[in-house]
Amino acid sequence: MNIIHTALPGLLIIEPKVFGDDRGFFLESWNSATFKAAGIDLHFVQDNHSRSQKGVLRGMHFQNPEPQGKLVRVVRGAVYDAVVDLRRSSPTFGQWYGLELSAANHRMFWVPEGFAHGFLTLEDDTDFLYKCTTPYLPQNEASLAWDDPTVGIEWPLNGIEPILSSKDKAGVPFADTATFA
Repeated sequence: MNIIHTALPGLLIIEPKVFGDDRGFFLESWNSATFKAAGIDLHFVQDNHSRSQKGVLRGMHFQNPEPQGKLVRVVRGAVYDAVVDLRRSSPTFGQWYGLELSAANHRMFWVPEGFAHGFLTLEDDTDFLYKCTTPYLPQNEASLAWDDPTVGIEWPLNGIEPILSSKDKAGVPFADTATFA
């Protein structure tokens, strides 16, 4: 497994070993001993799976209190995945990072606690999986505005208007977001 550190502390891109032949491929998406040996010692309590059509934007979500760490990946289709550092003690507080995750590139993205997270689907019928370190608690859920100009996430919209839920349309500006210590 190849681990790529990003400019935002704690945020990791994980490239699993993929074994392929004319039948298809095999990869190990989670093995606690392998990840622990690589310095990623996590305990997951919930797995989630979403399917979305092209142009759906889900985010920017987080829980506060009881934040979730998330190991995310795409098993069908592709997304542009983005995060915003909401940790006031971080040298990258308020900065964002984005990358493409796809069934083709097999990449996983470790999003630690203290980040807002979201994604834009780039293909129809995209299946997005994520393992969480804390259970979903609707009373603690919050949404940062996906298009907040202070943060300035550069979504690859290519002239389309994203498809948003009412919750995502109601995301709050960065200045009003309940950040972390």
